[in-house]
Amino acid sequence: MNPPQLHPLCELLQPLLGVWRGRGAGHYPTIEDFEYFEEVSFGHVGKPFVAYGQKTRDASTDLPLHAEQGYFRPQGDGSIELVLTQPSGILEVHTGSVSATPNGLELRLATVQVITSPSAKDVEAVERVVRMSGDTLTYDMSMAAVGQPLQHHLSATLQRAE
Repeated sequence: MNPPQLHPLCELLQPLLGVWRGRGAGHYPTIEDFEYFEEVSFGHVGKPFVAYGQKTRDASTDLPLHAEQGYFRPQGDGSIELVLTQPSGILEVHTGSVSATPNGLELRLATVQVITSPSAKDVEAVERVVRMSGDTLTYDMSMAAVGQPLQHHLSATLQRAE
């Protein structure tokens, strides 16, 4: 069976498709600084979205840290939505922009809504900036959570693996 053709709305995201691996670092006033290994995958099924999966492991113990699954939903006018869920009980809905750069892409996203389960940590807002240039993907994430104002939390550099 042939793989489905990429939906026309997703053509700008085509360079992201595949698997990316690398390393990142995190900090926040309420926790100790940490480093992690990360794997991110982007895929499609021919519909007007790109599926996204992410998982991290502690760089010193190799134990699992975090995971998230979601969908990038390009709107065809340079805007994009991201719907994202985490097993920690957090659901994020983002809007933002996607644009081509000379060597790749840039996505800028900010939450319009964060929903948390009764047992999840309080998260008020998240902003994400993802940049892809050639076979390198980098991102920065800022967060307002547990009574802290919006501030930088994570950054990582990943290389195309597949």
